Amino acid sequence: MEAKKLQMYSQDELREALKETKDAYDAFQAKGLSLNMARGVPGTDQLDLTAAMLDAFPSDASPLSESCDVRNYGVLTGIAEAKKLFADILGADPDEMFIAGNSSLELMFTCLQISFVRGIAGCEPWCRQEKIKFLCPVPGYDRHFAVSGYFGAEMIPVPTDENGPDMEMVKQYVENDPAVKGIWCVPVFANPTGIVYSDETVRAFAALKPAAKDFRIFWDNAYCIHTLADLPKAPLTINQACAEAGNPDIFWQFMSTSKITFPGAGVAAMNTSKANMQEFVKAIGIMTIGYDKVNQLRHVRFFGNAENMREHMKKHRALLVPKFNTVLNKLNEEIAPLGIASWTNPKGGYFISFNGPKGTAKRIVQLCKEGGVTLTGAGATYPNGNDPDDSNIRIAPTFPSVEKLAQAMELFCICVKLAALEQLVK
Repeated sequence: MEAKKLQMYSQDELREALKETKDAYDAFQAKGLSLNMARGVPGTDQLDLTAAMLDAFPSDASPLSESCDVRNYGVLTGIAEAKKLFADILGADPDEMFIAGNSSLELMFTCLQISFVRGIAGCEPWCRQEKIKFLCPVPGYDRHFAVSGYFGAEMIPVPTDENGPDMEMVKQYVENDPAVKGIWCVPVFANPTGIVYSDETVRAFAALKPAAKDFRIFWDNAYCIHTLADLPKAPLTINQACAEAGNPDIFWQFMSTSKITFPGAGVAAMNTSKANMQEFVKAIGIMTIGYDKVNQLRHVRFFGNAENMREHMKKHRALLVPKFNTVLNKLNEEIAPLGIASWTNPKGGYFISFNGPKGTAKRIVQLCKEGGVTLTGAGATYPNGNDPDDSNIRIAPTFPSVEKLAQAMELFCICVKLAALEQLVK
């Protein structure tokens, strides 16, 4: 027999369900669970996968790359072998790669900083312009919003569906408002929805004709090889689409090994046109003489080539699939029959995007915290923390063990029911 939807309950049934759910919550709270799921952090078992990398550069190994002695100054843009490795991952030209330290977010911040302080593409620095605006696909990545907010940008939410951002809305803003300077994109296994931009969406981005010469697409390809299932085909790359559209300077593309090797000791990379690269390098050369080339060579020697890196990701996949299944199975068992919420079933990435009843996300997150599980703050997936429906919650399953995750999801489902019932009982 099909389960009864919560909206079909009588008030007497709702009151009884509320009492039972409150009792279950109180009993769970008494267990004293303490678990932090606020960020998409690799589990210890994932970090162990690359422990051998620490031995990939013994004291008697040659410190020479094709470019230099990696122990010394120089080679600002990164060693040649690392450029090739990351270019092969992104389907890019090695000459259009910049290899940096461990943080791709730092590269993104630096691109905004250069634009804000010095200006790009021959334009006035953003700090001298009356207003700057950034388009923000939602739900999206809170750290992206924090970066653009730091530079005083007005952030404009752009709705997304299974194909990516609303490109009609993007086009209207980008092509008609010179104050629009950028858009944040996570094109493959987006944070937090896990969607993959369609080829049509990627081509629409490449074909944009910005009103502002200094407009750039911030293409954060953080999860480009973080698969949880086989995809029918490889997504179209932004560099390929922009080359075909004759619009090579419109994007900056980023990735890192933060969730491939070690988050605090990985390698970050940027891909962009030669013209953009020349402008970027000129500014970076004032800031630093070079990044950690020893670590770049360590990564190259550990992986060898892009195909080996992709093979390595299958080991991550084996560890993560049971965790994602734990979340999805619990939601399907406990919440789906009630008809009060929806969520994504991603084929890759690090998150599950959950939409509860309108007006309950903050309450759910609060109840979870008081019950011993810390989640990403409600509203974090929207600019300035303002989810107009107060419904979206980012679930990050990667760090806890499967056993602890099962406990956390038991509490989460209790909290979703409790928040929904509190709304319905009159």
